Amino acid sequence: MLDIKPEGIYVDGTLGGGGHSYEICKRLSPKGRLIGIDQDEAAIRAGGGRLLEFKDKVTIVRSNYSDMKKVVTDLGISQVDGIMLDLGVSSYQLDTPERGFSYKENAPLDMRMDTRFDKTAKDIVNGYSEFDLYRIIRDYGEDKFAKNIAKHIVRVREEKPIETTDELTDAIKAAIPMKIRMNTGHPAKKTFQAIRIELNRELEVLNKSLDDMIGMLTNNGRLCIITFHSLEDRIVKSSFRNNEDPCTCPPSFPVCVCGKISKGKVITRKPILPTEQEITENKRSKSAKLRVFERHL
Repeated sequence: MLDIKPEGIYVDGTLGGGGHSYEICKRLSPKGRLIGIDQDEAAIRAGGGRLLEFKDKVTIVRSNYSDMKKVVTDLGISQVDGIMLDLGVSSYQLDTPERGFSYKENAPLDMRMDTRFDKTAKDIVNGYSEFDLYRIIRDYGEDKFAKNIAKHIVRVREEKPIETTDELTDAIKAAIPMKIRMNTGHPAKKTFQAIRIELNRELEVLNKSLDDMIGMLTNNGRLCIITFHSLEDRIVKSSFRNNEDPCTCPPSFPVCVCGKISKGKVITRKPILPTEQEITENKRSKSAKLRVFERHL
């Protein structure tokens, strides 16, 4: 879907462990170039190691993809042939227990994608009001027990601060009826997701970055985005549609007078979903949705 040109310039805005970048680099000629961006120092080390055989055509920068335009401009590049984003927490982060992203391993409540920031998940869990906890668990976790979970977290932290993933998981479990817990996925999954999204400002960053990224593409250049969450997917779908058809004239107008011009077309009318085989080989791909936009100048 990235439609890679061997001599093109591509940006992987969420380098992670380097899996996607590796596949891009394999398809590039010696004249091609890949720019990998990640805000996570450990991911940069892992991704950099994986891409070592392509080092002559790879540049890795520690930054957030929201600053992609500046990163690329600083490298003397004005336009790129394709951009890839794989949103959410990376497998590399989930598989490093001490980072505190996983509810399956006991660790300090951290969840920072960029460890240069001081604020951690612990600050949210212990510092947010009951209403604000309820709001983020409802909105970002889409958990119907959000109110009860927030109430239990506050009750537990009144006794002592919640400092570890196990302590948070216990507080969440206490808020959800046993019968429900038996028949659904892990009870802490949605709350952990909500806290992570809030801490790392994931939806805000995505929202403010999409137009910039589309603007960076060459003619027929493509932006490919994989989401794992309905709110992320909604933001991407809406942005792609607005960039394809930005006209704000009332439907009754015979011709457009607002002067807003289409930036390209949506390649994926419906998102591309993983196959049964992919889900069997990689359970984490289950909720993945890929959407693609192609720039037309």
